[in-house]
Amino acid sequence: MYEVGKKTLAEDVQKDLDKAISSLRDAIGNEYVFQDVPNRAIRSAVPAPFPLHDWEAHIPDVVVMPSTTEEVVEIVKIANEYKIPIVPRAGATGLADGAVPLKKGILLDVKRMNQIIEIDDINMTATVQPGVSMLELNKVLTRVGLFYPDDPASYPCAIIGGRIGSNGFSLIGGGYGHVPNLVISQEIVLPTGKVIRVGGGGGRKIRKSSVGYNIKDLFIGHQGTLGITTEATLDICKKPEAECPAFFGTNSFEESHKLAFDLEMLGLRSMAAVLIFDPQKIEFLRRDDEAYIPQPKEIRSVVLALMYGTEAEVTVARDKVFETAVDKHKAIYLGDEISKGDWASRHDRYHIAYHGRNKAGEVSMMTWHCEDAAINHSELPQVRKKWHAIVEQFKSKYDGIFDDWGMFMYTNNPFRPYGDYLTEIDIGVNELEMTPEIWNAFVDMKRQIAEVALEAGGSISACHGGTRMGDVEVACYQELAEGTYDLMKEIKKMLDPNNIMNPGKYLLDSAYNK
Repeated sequence: MYEVGKKTLAEDVQKDLDKAISSLRDAIGNEYVFQDVPNRAIRSAVPAPFPLHDWEAHIPDVVVMPSTTEEVVEIVKIANEYKIPIVPRAGATGLADGAVPLKKGILLDVKRMNQIIEIDDINMTATVQPGVSMLELNKVLTRVGLFYPDDPASYPCAIIGGRIGSNGFSLIGGGYGHVPNLVISQEIVLPTGKVIRVGGGGGRKIRKSSVGYNIKDLFIGHQGTLGITTEATLDICKKPEAECPAFFGTNSFEESHKLAFDLEMLGLRSMAAVLIFDPQKIEFLRRDDEAYIPQPKEIRSVVLALMYGTEAEVTVARDKVFETAVDKHKAIYLGDEISKGDWASRHDRYHIAYHGRNKAGEVSMMTWHCEDAAINHSELPQVRKKWHAIVEQFKSKYDGIFDDWGMFMYTNNPFRPYGDYLTEIDIGVNELEMTPEIWNAFVDMKRQIAEVALEAGGSISACHGGTRMGDVEVACYQELAEGTYDLMKEIKKMLDPNNIMNPGKYLLDSAYNK
């Protein structure tokens, strides 16, 4: 097995790799097997800050692009024969390195598996291959008045297979649920090459069954360590008649925290999400002239209430929301322009080179790092305070390297806009100045942020997965310490006896050291 960071291969390993690549060309066609550096390099990174000083350690040896389940089976069998790592990759918009090949090997890109197999507008399902983008799927569904209600910030470039592998978060999950609620069944190629179908029981379109174990969710959020999704049947919905994002300004985070709670407690079935912008986020937006519509200085925090439904439902809900926000809390409605514009831009700030402006108004070339813990409503104030203090400590020590871009807090509970939040702190990182020392500082900062989330009774990740350095040790040995991680290792070793599927993720190599 290859070693993490190994840039040159032993002679016998290189011979096996050459034989494997020859077999791959025979299996799927020469034109879909890539060894050139550009094709391999662009598939070695994700949009999150990356250890550029050590990029060669993460570049795959070969890229393959299958188009069918049968081709995936052949690729997996070849990987087993030669004991070569294999990493599935979809849109790679995840921010936890799930698609980064830690041990080189074969990078399996699913983008040619992009067929919409069936739209069933009677039983309200869509069956697709894993390389279908949600944008393209909804273009098709919109023609018949339907939509697939998985709505991440990465929407224009997110791919179904990646959403399943990372257990992604939907911005409208409070109304429609998240990935586990929207995937009805899957076809999976296991690490041995065996093909299975997992769901709730019954046929591939049955949402609820009490027969057998709930195996389906084991293959959601596994970060490519347990197999490769080759087909998925999804829950689709009638496209809502009305959509109403309403943004309200307050003079403090504390007031926004109270307002958000009261909005959640209205019990509106049409409430798809509630979102808090904290003062540091507003301060950042004020100096980022490409993303902010100026507001009065007394606006220091913002709350979004998002309503989806029929015209009648949304009209009544909007009145209730305005009564609570404006009449009761004296919040300021920010107007239709920012309410419609900012909500639209939630889906258009992703997977691109980023720049912000520092406090002096100068353009600051930075990439975006996002921590995405799940935190209960009652713990938000203390977590927010501790997180900003941690970032300030590193920002002061490494001037110009790190920047605090503030926090978002999205309601996290599927089908209910209350209880806990995807609690996100956004950190600018001057990736162009990356050195081993700065990378280690970044990892230390992440570890401290993760530990605060656990101290508050939360989870390290609500949507991306705690697989990055700094997160992963805390995730495995603290968050999952009460038996879950040990069981994960047993499952991994049982399903993947040769440890070929995305080895190194979640430190699961330790399962093979006994």
